Amino acid sequence: MAVASPATLAIGLITAAALALTPATAQAAPKPSEKQLRAELKKLNTQVDKLIESYNGKRVALAKAKEAEKAAQGRLAAAETALVEAERRVAEIAQLRYQGTGTSLPGFLYTPDAPGAAVLEQLTDEEQAVIAGVAAARDEKKKAADAAAALTTQIAGQADEVDKERDEAEGVIKDIKDKLQDLMPYGTGKRNNGTWSPELPSGSDNITSRMRIIRDEIKKTFNLPFEVGCYRSGGGGEHPLGRACDFMMSTGGSMPTAANQALGDQIAAWAIKNKDRFGVKYVIWKQRINMGSGWRAMSDRGSITENHFDHPHISMN
Repeated sequence: MAVASPATLAIGLITAAALALTPATAQAAPKPSEKQLRAELKKLNTQVDKLIESYNGKRVALAKAKEAEKAAQGRLAAAETALVEAERRVAEIAQLRYQGTGTSLPGFLYTPDAPGAAVLEQLTDEEQAVIAGVAAARDEKKKAADAAAALTTQIAGQADEVDKERDEAEGVIKDIKDKLQDLMPYGTGKRNNGTWSPELPSGSDNITSRMRIIRDEIKKTFNLPFEVGCYRSGGGGEHPLGRACDFMMSTGGSMPTAANQALGDQIAAWAIKNKDRFGVKYVIWKQRINMGSGWRAMSDRGSITENHFDHPHISMN
């Protein structure tokens, strides 16, 4: 029984917004909810992780198979060379026999007790036996080389198939992310001219509505490794105003892992991409600030945390 591809598994959600036609009327099918889309996205991301792991395993196996094939081809080439040499020696002996015996025989073939022709005959038989053995060994090595080549081709085909499945799954993931993008809320208080009306912090978390919306959306969109820090009473900047949050990528002022640094890159890029939707004022990350027109370097404030190497900082209008 054929196993359904990732795209087939997700087809219900991806096509749920298409029109469902009936003989009497054309009625729009209900769109998938955000919860459904996120559940499908999580499942597909897990599937892609497994496919990537499988693909990497296939690439390692393919490299080993290529090395084995190369070694087998080398042994086959050596066997073919040995066979050619054995055949050449027999041909030389046959030529001597054809030319006749007697004084024309080389000294190493002449013995007082045995005629030269008999010696040649014996040598020919022996060499023919050698050829048969060498040929048999060559044939075995050819079988091994052919098997190694076939295995290489098989593994390469499997790797290509896994790669194709991964691309297919990633295509479905992109479709789901596009649909989730359409479902994302907008920041509150945006005027018709594109500016943002002032907001006061509210709620138990003491942050503005715009800050709360983007914070919660980031929590849903990304698998955050640590807590998010927003309001604090002391100090300057946007935090006491409830207009800033720090998305921690490590704890204790340590440098984040490579994976969490990459996650921080993704969060920062996502916030900048959606700045006009949510009302982002600026993003600080890795001692740089981006207000929507590109990254600018910032002065050294001293520590990993103060230089924002362990957290993207997002401030709202």
